[in-house]
Amino acid sequence: MSPTSTRHHTTSRAVAGGLTYFAAVMLLIAGLLDFFRGVMAIDHDDVFVSTPNYVFKFDLTGWGWIHLILGIVAVAVAVGLFMASPWAHVLAVVWAGLLLIANFLSLPYHPLWSLVVMALCAFVIWGLCTSGPAGAGK
Repeated sequence: MSPTSTRHHTTSRAVAGGLTYFAAVMLLIAGLLDFFRGVMAIDHDDVFVSTPNYVFKFDLTGWGWIHLILGIVAVAVAVGLFMASPWAHVLAVVWAGLLLIANFLSLPYHPLWSLVVMALCAFVIWGLCTSGPAGAGK
């Protein structure tokens, strides 16, 4: 290998590692936000907007449990990304997709919060999809 290709390979690995850490931080934040949102919905339903005639209308406590569980698993997957676990890369993309869908479906209940978490999830998916598979280049 020439010095130029070795330098390029090292730079590519550094960028991929940086994007993975970026995605892990974003997933950790999104997971914590969803966890807290779940706690709020379970404990204090009056924090959320009342939305009559919504197609995906659930009891807010039901939405709270959904977000609480999604948030806990998202935090666990983010920890797996920090530890460079092989399972975490793919599961993080899948879980960020589930978080994105859940926040889209609960958009009428807390619009700004849902949009923020949806954006974080989109960044997680982007960061992990552009960094390549876990352990690539080793």
